Amino acid sequence: MRVISSVAALRQYLGEQRIAGKQIGLVPTMGFLHDGHLSLVRAARQRCAVVVMSIFVNPKQFGPNEDFESYPRDMARDLRLARQGGVDVVFTPDVSEVYPEGFQSEVSVRGLTEVLCGASRPGHFNGVTTVVAKLFHMVGPDRAYFGQKDYQQAAVIERMVRDLNMPLTVVVCPIVREPDGLAMSSRNAYLSPAERLAAQVLSRALHVAASRIAGGERQAQPLEAALHEVIAAEPLARIDYVSVCDPQTLAPVEALPETVLVALAVHFGRTRLIDNALYNVPQETCTDDPR
Repeated sequence: MRVISSVAALRQYLGEQRIAGKQIGLVPTMGFLHDGHLSLVRAARQRCAVVVMSIFVNPKQFGPNEDFESYPRDMARDLRLARQGGVDVVFTPDVSEVYPEGFQSEVSVRGLTEVLCGASRPGHFNGVTTVVAKLFHMVGPDRAYFGQKDYQQAAVIERMVRDLNMPLTVVVCPIVREPDGLAMSSRNAYLSPAERLAAQVLSRALHVAASRIAGGERQAQPLEAALHEVIAAEPLARIDYVSVCDPQTLAPVEALPETVLVALAVHFGRTRLIDNALYNVPQETCTDDPR
């Protein structure tokens, strides 16, 4: 496994692989790896001869009162896990390599970034799209792998790739969960034991959504109300949002479409966690004989 920190060295090495006809897969991360990240590596390994993982805690996607300085970091552990997971190249640039002195450009995707986490974290997605666009230009991947846990992020990146005719395929992989149902996240490390137990309410709420839909619920408002009730019953939980929305536009819906996204963001102490699920909604069909 190669560890590369400069764009010039990365491009030189990957250029040689490209000339040799090898497909390149990219797994962008902010480090503090867990099995959710490694599941993306496994998916990339199936289709790509060269798997690149970036480890870069991107300052531009953190707000002024967010956790950039305290975001968990452990490069030695990350490199060990990446090597064990079968990564070929780990790209570990300094902030000055990604954002050199005088940097003033930004990539912005409107619409999708103004709801859900975008409403709670102004400017966050501009930081995400800017750094991901730069990584795509630095690496030149054929395929890039993202997790469904960050559903909105993946949707925004897919839109950016389509709108800007970027020559790659975005692959969104399933959420990886702990045995108790909590979605794997680097921020889970912030949780106290009591908060970690309380955070199970996220997956319980998603199970309630599945049960209500299976039971015939077809309206968003009562479904949202039921999820609010489940989460609010947990004393350590503070709801940011509960949204029942269109999986393409992320706009709220009234009647449930054939596929619906339920997205959650909840604070546990100082830690904000997100989770989501997609549900197939059986649609009523007319059985009356029109004759």
